[in-house]
Amino acid sequence: MQNKKYIFREGWLSIIANTLLFGLKYWAGIVTGSIALIADAWHTLTDSVSSIIVLLGGKISSKPADDDHPFGHGRAERIATMIIGVLLAIVAFDFILSAIDKFSTREKTEFGTIAWVVTIVSIVVKEALAQYAFWAAKITKSPILKADGWHHRTDSLSSLVILIGIAVGGSFWWTDAVLSVIVALMIGWASWEIISKEFTSLLGESPSKDLLLSIRETAQKACIQPIHLHHIHIHDYGQHTEMSCHIKLPPAMTLNEAHEICTKIEAAIKSEFGYISTIHPEPITWENP
Repeated sequence: MQNKKYIFREGWLSIIANTLLFGLKYWAGIVTGSIALIADAWHTLTDSVSSIIVLLGGKISSKPADDDHPFGHGRAERIATMIIGVLLAIVAFDFILSAIDKFSTREKTEFGTIAWVVTIVSIVVKEALAQYAFWAAKITKSPILKADGWHHRTDSLSSLVILIGIAVGGSFWWTDAVLSVIVALMIGWASWEIISKEFTSLLGESPSKDLLLSIRETAQKACIQPIHLHHIHIHDYGQHTEMSCHIKLPPAMTLNEAHEICTKIEAAIKSEFGYISTIHPEPITWENP
């Protein structure tokens, strides 16, 4: 429920701020004739769309488990995060097309006081939204909030690049087009980072060696005799994580004793990592200790 609260708060705050910024930037772009400012305005509007996706992803992922989805709906967050990444890629491609058009026309753009003021306001507001999203993501460990934070950050950085262009735009006709290309590359890189990470998570990735070592140490501390914990599989479902593993016990041990050991290990794993674990005990042999 904590995730849902922060996701909804960040989503609505982003929608309101981005919609206002879109109108301001688009107006400034039309007045100054700057493709970079107009493109940046559309980028800001896609932030509003991405924030709507954040809200939908948060709503779906917070639903409890049911018969059709016994492990919950937490992965809806990851799917929504990938959609945000795709939106960023589309915006980056549109920037490239705009830059090509600008290069072909060789049109020189004159920037004035309006462009300065609007761009500075955009940088401040978008970086503030990014910082809030990153802060909320750190508390909730929500990938969708982190992705939305990067969406805000790329908008802030693109506005910063445009601000630099405003300073030198009167001297070089190609400034606006070059800046559009730079903005596109920045957004495209952010898109790749988001999509590749979430795609890997959805497919399933191997736990790190440090995590495996920590799990083995935690499990062993819960038991007196060696358990030889191995064959660890971790399944991240967004809102909760499942873990399965094998342990090796003496063949003469009773079923009740083995069950008691498994219960202790499951409790230790739950306490330390928050994982719901399933443990398969095996008889230890000399050939396969």
